[in-house]
Amino acid sequence: MLAQIAKRQAVGDDSGIDYTDIPPLTSEQLAQFRRTPKVLVAARLDRDIYDWLKKFGDGYSTRINNILRAVMSKAQ
Repeated sequence: MLAQIAKRQAVGDDSGIDYTDIPPLTSEQLAQFRRTPKVLVAARLDRDIYDWLKKFGDGYSTRINNILRAVMSKAQ
C-alpha cells in the first residue's frame, strides 16, 4: 500500500485523494492568505554578495527578501 502511495506521489497523481470531508474555506479565511503587495526597488549590491545569492539559483530577489525579513524580525 505504501509503495503504491509513494509511486502516485512521485508522478504527482493525487486523483485518489478523497477531499469530501474537508469543508470549503470561507471568504474570510481565504482573505488571510493574501500576500502583502510587493514594492519594486533597485538596490546596489557588492558583487560578491550578488554572486553568493545567485549561486543558489533563481529567486535571488525572494532570497534577499527572506534574509531581510529574518533580520527585521530579530530586531523587533
